[in-house]
Amino acid sequence: MAKLALRPANPFFSLPAFWEDEDWPFNAAHQQGLEVFETDSEVVVKAAVPGIKPEDVEVTFEDGVLRINARTEEKEEEKNKKKVVYQSRRMTSFNYSTSLPRPINSEALNAEIEDGVVTVTAPLAAEAKPKKVTVTAKK
Repeated sequence: MAKLALRPANPFFSLPAFWEDEDWPFNAAHQQGLEVFETDSEVVVKAAVPGIKPEDVEVTFEDGVLRINARTEEKEEEKNKKKVVYQSRRMTSFNYSTSLPRPINSEALNAEIEDGVVTVTAPLAAEAKPKKVTVTAKK
C-alpha cells in the first residue's frame, strides 16, 4: 500500500498572478465589461449589465467622473400553510466609474440600454473639439 504525504494547505497557491500580466492594470476595465472610446464629436461609454432592466440602471456624471450603477434582486418563496419553507434571493449589481478622456457637454448626456449593454454618449464640449486654423501668407 502506498503512503500519501500530507502537505499543509496554501490558500494563495491557486490565486492567479494577474499583476504579472503585461497589460495590468489597464486590462481590468476590459475584463469587467467597460469600454470607453471617442469619435470626432462625442465620447462613448459602453457597460455590460446583463439581466438588468432600464429602470434599475443609474447613470451620473460629477467632477469629470461617469458612474454607471445597476442592481436587481429576485426573490422566490415557497409557502406551506403560511410558514415559509424555502426562500431564495438572487442579487446582481454592476458598478462602473471612469473619468472621460476629453471635456464633454454634460447637459447633453444620453443613455440607452440594449441587449444587456448600457451605452452612454456624451458630446464633446466646444473647447474640446478640434479647431481648424486658416494659414495666411505674411506680406
